[in-house]
Amino acid sequence: MSSTPHDPFYSSPFGPFYRRHTPYMVQPEYRIYEMNKRLQSRTEDSDNLWWDAFATEFFEDDATLTLSFCLEDGPKRYTIGRTLIPRYFSTVFEGGVTDLYYILKHSKESYHNSSITVDCDQCAMVTQHGKPMFTKVCTEGRLILEFTFDDLMRIKTWHFTIRQYRELVPRSILAMHAQDPQVLDQLSKNITRMGLTNFTLNYLRLCVILEPMQELMSRHKTYNLSPRDCLKTCLFQKWQRMVAPPAEPTRQPTTKRRKRKNSTSSTSNSSAGNTTNSAGSKKKAPAASLSLSSQGLGAIPNCSLNPGRDGDLCHSTAVTPSGQFKEKH
Repeated sequence: MSSTPHDPFYSSPFGPFYRRHTPYMVQPEYRIYEMNKRLQSRTEDSDNLWWDAFATEFFEDDATLTLSFCLEDGPKRYTIGRTLIPRYFSTVFEGGVTDLYYILKHSKESYHNSSITVDCDQCAMVTQHGKPMFTKVCTEGRLILEFTFDDLMRIKTWHFTIRQYRELVPRSILAMHAQDPQVLDQLSKNITRMGLTNFTLNYLRLCVILEPMQELMSRHKTYNLSPRDCLKTCLFQKWQRMVAPPAEPTRQPTTKRRKRKNSTSSTSNSSAGNTTNSAGSKKKAPAASLSLSSQGLGAIPNCSLNPGRDGDLCHSTAVTPSGQFKEKH
């Protein structure tokens, strides 16, 4: 049996370079596709463990989910943490939804050092409702996702801003109840508010209370304290953080460098060098005063640590008309 290109042991006659390229890293949009497939595999028997596993697969441990929309009483914004995300997705199906998936169109990706940001201005959240009646709801808005730039590529921040929504009813159902005005009146009413069911909206309102209590519940679960003791401990630690002064940045001590002295090869060279250095230093001092004397200064004070004849620390150097220097004490 001859080998074919579909055979895993097939060797190309064109050499090793005529092969399929190695796959690149998974694209962020493909992660949304995988999340849609996981939501479709949900069953009626899916419990809290299934939803926790779902959130662990697609969301980071410190992930946040934010929903922004406008209701009749004004704009709303809800942000929930990682521990409340599994329950959020489960409430969508508890409100009569049988199918949920997201569609991203013309999304823009930006890569950073440790994260990937996906900005989709044309995102649609599609939900299929089986009760109270068969309806398809398309919720449109802007979805901004931040993924971690690693092998897992899980979601770190989820922000969905809802702009509009549409509820679609099949024509077959309208034709079936064309002669029943009560059913038609019921079909004309919306079953969602901005594409969200009442179960989901009530849960988001409850999260406003539950989110600040996450620290209390975590402390109660870890230390097995009573609710009152947990509240006292959390308030005391928060008070300590408010009262404690900010820590000052530590300053590194400055190290002083010592100047190295030139070592001489022999004692004779050192003595000769000292005499030349002393002579050179005497010549350098008048040179400095010469530049000043040319500007009209006849005498320049020259202070030294060695006292003069009268015990003074300062003496002056005068310039004679012949250009020679004469010290005056």
